[in-house]
Amino acid sequence: MQLSEINHEKRVLVIGASSLDVIGRPQGILVAGTSNPAVVRTDYGGVARNVSENIARLGQPVSLITVVGKDRLGRQVLEHTQSAGVEISACLQVGKCNTAAYLAVQDEKGDLYFGLDDMRILKRLTSRYLRSQEKIFQQSSLVFIDANLSSAAMSTIFTLAGQLGIPVCADATSTSLSGCLKPFLDKIYLLTANRYEASALLDEKFRVIDPPSGLRAAREFIKMGVEVAVIPIAEGGVCYATSETSGHVPSVLTKIVDSSGAGDALTATTIFGLLNDLGIDEAIRLGVTAASLTLTNPTTTLAELSLELLYGNLVI
Repeated sequence: MQLSEINHEKRVLVIGASSLDVIGRPQGILVAGTSNPAVVRTDYGGVARNVSENIARLGQPVSLITVVGKDRLGRQVLEHTQSAGVEISACLQVGKCNTAAYLAVQDEKGDLYFGLDDMRILKRLTSRYLRSQEKIFQQSSLVFIDANLSSAAMSTIFTLAGQLGIPVCADATSTSLSGCLKPFLDKIYLLTANRYEASALLDEKFRVIDPPSGLRAAREFIKMGVEVAVIPIAEGGVCYATSETSGHVPSVLTKIVDSSGAGDALTATTIFGLLNDLGIDEAIRLGVTAASLTLTNPTTTLAELSLELLYGNLVI
């Protein structure tokens, strides 16, 4: 299926995690076993939530299905997301559960050193609840998921989307979670997986370390049934493939202020481009541009994100 064949005026449906992010960047070389002077910030995050906000800021109608705690933090996450233009009526608030949280420790360059996530609340996003939201599936042109969902929830999403002829896009999210997508690879329209996630999904058959290995991995995903494979490899740029073409867009030399959210901006903008009849090459270039702008921003999502901003800074 070509995304240009579907009604792009319908909403994109995004399903997955919303969280409070706590992100620390040391002011020098990290030293284990002691406290390190750092800049620490909090932000609203979660792969699905970030993707939905980016899509909304680009002007595409988007709905989010996520779950947060029935507390002040949960309300704040949803209020912020709604203020960005995301439709949140199908989001769950549940008691006796903490809103999801993500703790990231970066290195002195702003790249992720290690991360901890508490996504236990996502278990409350059940197959039964998703089936109760079939109407919102019917009103959507495309579904995006992250890999924080349970296998049962994913299965339900692919079933509902398949019955309605709606393409499903997915983000591998982390090396530990990426394996959850393996049973569904031949049902995924667009897959985003960074070099570590791609290597894990391919059982290290294609270890992604540079653009040539990234291209080989992207083409392997196409052989496995994915229609569009997008593999960001940090400073190595982004590799991509379809059944008809493949390519590589170099990264932009820029000072990294914060790496959080850059991959989500890439994914959201690429989906937006494909939905709006752009070819894969231009959609990826727009996505790389969005990621580069997000890297220079001290927040997880770029409040100023717009199509005009992207074309004004387009990666050549």
